Amino acid sequence: MNVNHNTQRPLPGCPQPSRRGYRHLRWLPALLLGMLPMLAQASMFKGEALDTAANILAWVVLIVAPVVGISVFWLVHILPEKIAEKRQHPQTDAIQVLCILSLFFGGLLWPLAWLLAYTKPVLHKLAYGTDKVPHGDGHHDESAADGAELKRLRQQVTELESRLANPPATGKA
Repeated sequence: MNVNHNTQRPLPGCPQPSRRGYRHLRWLPALLLGMLPMLAQASMFKGEALDTAANILAWVVLIVAPVVGISVFWLVHILPEKIAEKRQHPQTDAIQVLCILSLFFGGLLWPLAWLLAYTKPVLHKLAYGTDKVPHGDGHHDESAADGAELKRLRQQVTELESRLANPPATGKA
């Protein structure tokens, strides 16, 4: 059985006492402390040290920051070219041209070069039977093979010239 032991009832029209009490005033001392005037300092340096620090900062902002910014911009713009070489993409030269043009056009063509570097060259595979073309150090091996082929062709030319110079004797005499 529930029994209400509270015999005092609030009078109608009288304000009710707050259950929170003065909890909303707990931030008042921190607010007052924050409003006290304090000594404001713009820098931890004073005098000549402040001038030296400002000069160093100016040189860094005027010289170092642009060099670093341009270097990072350039490195980001050659990423599609590096990716294409790593994946042995057959259109690496086109991707290189897009990267260079993107540098001059403010990066507008860079997303196109990025997409082209990551695409699989399906039509190239249909035409040539492979979707990979060796890049990089393979050019040195090709030049050695070209040199051997050139030597063989020169030998054939000298043989043909000797045949023309000395025609074979025919049986009509």
